[in-house]
Amino acid sequence: MRIGIIAHLKHPIAEPFAGGLEMHTHLLARSLRDRGHAVTVFASSRSEPALGLEAICTETAITSVGTTEASDIAFFREHHAYLSLMTSLRDRDFDVIHNNALHYLPLTMADSLPMPMVTTLHTPPFCWLESGIRLCEAPNHALVAVSQSVATQWSHVAPADAVILNGIDLRKFVFRAQADSAPYLVWYGRIVPEKGLHLAIEAARLIGLPLRIAGPVLDEDYYRAVIAPALGSDIIHVGHLAHRELAQLVAGASAFLCTPLWDEPYGLVVAEALACGVPVAAFARGAIPEILDSSCGVLATPDDVGSLAEAGRAALALDRRACRARAEQMCDANRMVESYEALYQQQIDLGRPVPRDGRAAMHLVPPSSPESLRAMLHG
Repeated sequence: MRIGIIAHLKHPIAEPFAGGLEMHTHLLARSLRDRGHAVTVFASSRSEPALGLEAICTETAITSVGTTEASDIAFFREHHAYLSLMTSLRDRDFDVIHNNALHYLPLTMADSLPMPMVTTLHTPPFCWLESGIRLCEAPNHALVAVSQSVATQWSHVAPADAVILNGIDLRKFVFRAQADSAPYLVWYGRIVPEKGLHLAIEAARLIGLPLRIAGPVLDEDYYRAVIAPALGSDIIHVGHLAHRELAQLVAGASAFLCTPLWDEPYGLVVAEALACGVPVAAFARGAIPEILDSSCGVLATPDDVGSLAEAGRAALALDRRACRARAEQMCDANRMVESYEALYQQQIDLGRPVPRDGRAAMHLVPPSSPESLRAMLHG
């Protein structure tokens, strides 16, 4: 298939990844190319060229447009980039477009495309994306949720056509049967308030084990005011690591503390920790309860440091092989990509408008069963 993937433009689709969405887009594009598809990724100019990059957002592309009247230059640049892309796609020779962005324009302009489009919902509803979905009138457009939690949250706006759990490359997160001899806990991800790092620091001190922190500082005020003063010999921020170093850090941990203060749409960090054999103690939010079970993780009351500390102590006793087995069962990228391939082919084969009421049948696909999705798509 000839597949165009629309990325979001806040961060480049390249390592070290700013977050889970960048990693997901990179993995999807690379996996599809490895399977023989012709893939073009529409992303920002600093993204990885080997993905089949076609940069749609650069400084030079904006200078000829002019920004004198724009009060929010970044918003205008993003708007113009997607507007230009969607206009150009009308005359491009793709079999299917996969919209992996968080912007409203690809959705609102989907009905102008001659090829089908698949949009993946990576976040809970927010006003801009919600307005785009409400205005989307494309007859051959499919909505995919990355978890049942996300599908439920969007159900008041539009039903999801399918639930396809995100996946990770299990080969890149190597299993370790034993943690480092000097035990430590790990927390990693974007350092922003909604990720709740400050609560992980408090819980680690209650547990009585050192905490190693990895990830980019994307909110400088939060880091300076809340995180930096809490650092010490037992709580260390090792920086924003490349993949190899990050995987080694995670694999050596005795447990992973996951502390979202919002309904996490999926939780790639949870999947990565499990793949390394690391038990997880996490706030029971969003999709995390869909990934974890009692063999590999312990759920804590959201926002409750004491509950998280108890969960962390309990997680230390879990079987690391069971954690890896859970990752292989639920989080394998091959299953994710196969499910998307089947959905692309279904949309291509339809070759006619998709009835609005046709969404309900695919919405019944269990989120943990890509095999069921493939069986449904192929009849």
